[in-house]
Amino acid sequence: MKVTHWPLYGLRLRTPRLELRLPTTEELDDLARLSVEGVHDPGWMPFVVPWTDLPPDERARSVMQFHWEKLAGWSADDWVLQLAVFAEGQVVGSQAVGARNFTVMREVSTGSWLGRRHQGRGIGTEMRAAVLHLAFAGLNAESAITSAMTDNPASAAVSRKLGYRPNGVARIRVRDSLGHEQRFALDRAGWQQHSTVPVEIDGLEPCLPQFGL
Repeated sequence: MKVTHWPLYGLRLRTPRLELRLPTTEELDDLARLSVEGVHDPGWMPFVVPWTDLPPDERARSVMQFHWEKLAGWSADDWVLQLAVFAEGQVVGSQAVGARNFTVMREVSTGSWLGRRHQGRGIGTEMRAAVLHLAFAGLNAESAITSAMTDNPASAAVSRKLGYRPNGVARIRVRDSLGHEQRFALDRAGWQQHSTVPVEIDGLEPCLPQFGL
């Protein structure tokens, strides 16, 4: 069924192994179920907002509510595209790209999570590369930013592999303890130099007004 008034449902990002798109309600339910299976070691918290500490049913509902919240709050000046990531037709994680005042700032931020049983296969790099291609090649961004806890070397390794450079460290509260968040920035030249993952974008043109373009 074609969604006429929300063209973002027709947007597709494809890499050699993955497809990224807005999920159907049933697929979003699958993504929520995946979060219940585990995203990380429970004794360690890689997220600033500890959403994975919620009891299983609440965690699953929070995934669905967060997705709907980003769609409902969408505006051309403040948007977050919360995509489901599919490998061989199966939901494996979530990849977001967002921006505020994009038409002026030309900067996006990214965030993601991957089901624990799908980690260690390079999927995290490939799905981030997909949204960076959307940002730089599709939307003409000039900069991308992201962050990772300093005790999360896997996430930092993905950023470095894709050309990001360290951009300062912030002191933040994680659970009830002090944590340190490493921030990273990527400019267009860095993206071009490190852009090695082939990415295809389908259905972008009808979506451009929703990005303020």
